Amino acid sequence: MDLREIVAPLAELLAERYGPDVQVAGLRRAAGGASRITCVFDAVTASGRAHPLVLRLATPAAGFSGGPLPREAALMRAARRAGVPSPEVIVDGTAEGPLGAEFVVMERVEGETIPRRILRDPALAGTRSRLAAECGRILAAVHSVPVTAVPGLERDDGLGRWRDLLDAAGEPHPVLEFALRRLEADRPPPHPPALVHGDFRNGNLVIGPEGVRAVLDWELAHIGDPLEDLGWLCVRAWRFGAAEPVGGFGPYDQLVEAYEEAGGVRVDRDALRWWEMYGVLRWAVICLMQARRHLDGSERSVELAAIGRRVAENEWDLLQMMP
Repeated sequence: MDLREIVAPLAELLAERYGPDVQVAGLRRAAGGASRITCVFDAVTASGRAHPLVLRLATPAAGFSGGPLPREAALMRAARRAGVPSPEVIVDGTAEGPLGAEFVVMERVEGETIPRRILRDPALAGTRSRLAAECGRILAAVHSVPVTAVPGLERDDGLGRWRDLLDAAGEPHPVLEFALRRLEADRPPPHPPALVHGDFRNGNLVIGPEGVRAVLDWELAHIGDPLEDLGWLCVRAWRFGAAEPVGGFGPYDQLVEAYEEAGGVRVDRDALRWWEMYGVLRWAVICLMQARRHLDGSERSVELAAIGRRVAENEWDLLQMMP
């Protein structure tokens, strides 16, 4: 996509919020974003005031992808009302709109998002010791959002979906097959359905010295068991080489105790372990599907190709988790 072609229609969309003479300045694509195009820019008003913003655009991706961006915008608004730190949504729209693709424009929250810096920057040392508990409180707020707040969310029981995607890949992955069978046999009793963020992890949080400034990337949100979010946060891939199990920055106890104290459901530790293993299996299948997008030519991307090697890493993690 040629970003120059959307500057004028983007300015028109922003005119209602920032005035008819608003200018789009410095529009450029940001790093990352395997399933969405993410751009940063400033909306500059007639008085010269610059408002830092982010534009996310849908891509014509085949295979695994998230939900519609307008739904993601609605989720962010609902989460913000529930007390979840979330960027303010400025405007959103469908593929039939002036940008020719689903989009959402939101405020740009400054802070650190690169996990290895979050885990190693001396300036964030004091913050790291509090992050596991803060994540527990934020997840309790996420799960307090009524399941009816955003229409159209799917209810996801999990295992059947990932088995179907694994079968569709048409590749032999015996470790993933074995893990699926173990998960099916040992599944814990479910909790009442809740809004699940679906990708709450180190890397989707904007961090500052005071803590979490924003929760990003709601594209995988759905209705499900709230422990799915806690287990996902503990998946080894999101520790980025650090020892602590919760995002690489904290212990299980801090996460669970803060979550329960903030109104989350009671967390059985065996159930949390099951959901962590489920998260590893899920990430392995996502990596497989992302790589297929590159390999079948539907979206040629070095990033997507590189994700494919993560499948083996997750298979090793699953073997370590299964007694």
